Amino acid sequence: MIRQSYRTHKAGSFKRLKLVEEEILNPSENEVQVAVKAVGLNFADVFAILGLYSATPEGSFIPGLEYSGEIIAKGSKVKDFEIGDRVMGVTRFGAYTSHINIDQAYVSKIPANWTFEEGASFLVQALTAYYGLFHLGNLKKGDTVLIHSAAGGVGLLANRMAQQYGAYTIGTVGSAAKIDLLKKEGYQKYIVRSSKFKHDLEEALVGRELNVVMECIGGKIFEIGYEFLAPQGRMVNYGSARYGGTGNSPNWPKLVWQYLTRPKIDPQKMIETNKAILGFNLIWLYEKKDLMKQILAELENLNMEAPYIGHQFEFSQMHEALKLFQSGKTTGKVVLTL
Repeated sequence: MIRQSYRTHKAGSFKRLKLVEEEILNPSENEVQVAVKAVGLNFADVFAILGLYSATPEGSFIPGLEYSGEIIAKGSKVKDFEIGDRVMGVTRFGAYTSHINIDQAYVSKIPANWTFEEGASFLVQALTAYYGLFHLGNLKKGDTVLIHSAAGGVGLLANRMAQQYGAYTIGTVGSAAKIDLLKKEGYQKYIVRSSKFKHDLEEALVGRELNVVMECIGGKIFEIGYEFLAPQGRMVNYGSARYGGTGNSPNWPKLVWQYLTRPKIDPQKMIETNKAILGFNLIWLYEKKDLMKQILAELENLNMEAPYIGHQFEFSQMHEALKLFQSGKTTGKVVLTL
């Protein structure tokens, strides 16, 4: 079978990402073959295409971590899925394609009342939010959690999960235009990140202790969040959006300056202040198949509503979608349909 895929011959520039036709083999005994109906965009995609992600494959590769679609073939040892099943899945790159072979452990059935677009908007964000909040952040009822990029895919789902557990949520965004969405989603407090962030965070806390930070910005925002953490507070660091940029290729002088001036935490002070920083990336979690399966089951038990989709493009508009995603002007999930 011939499939269409967005492939780059080498990381480093968006201009290298081209739509190509290529053959896909039959699925192996533990795999299903999915006709992809929708693809979700993630920051890791941008970093991988630009060559700024340590897990980026060498040489030619297909970006993309999540998708949804319909099973059209399966291997001899696949028992839990049938031809025609509507599924959503995660992959260690390779989702920017019309057809994909994937181990059955990495797909889940889409809830009956969800669209393919909603299915492609859930797993990466939900796994990130859930693992960060509960497995690392140890979030408890009554805790206060600071959620950066609060109007994005991870931020919206993290808020919904935290609210289910009775936590107090403070969301931060880069633009006041996103505040209405945070209000609609039930954030208790919201902050537009600016030079007054320290003052605004103090006001938002209104005397409450800050127990958990979902950190994905970096720089001074990272430093201020860590400073405000209460004793036994946990900062979960799963990204650093400030390295992303908006160009077709990395701005290396700026990146070098950002790297050299990045926050540095003294381990001795961590002991004295009784604070924790826990870092993770989803690629690591992908390699832990049993843990991934456990978390997927825990997510299913949450019975969450469909994720919020802010922007939708055709598959042929991949470059336009990535450009908008880079801009920081998006809300919710950015999805491409096939």
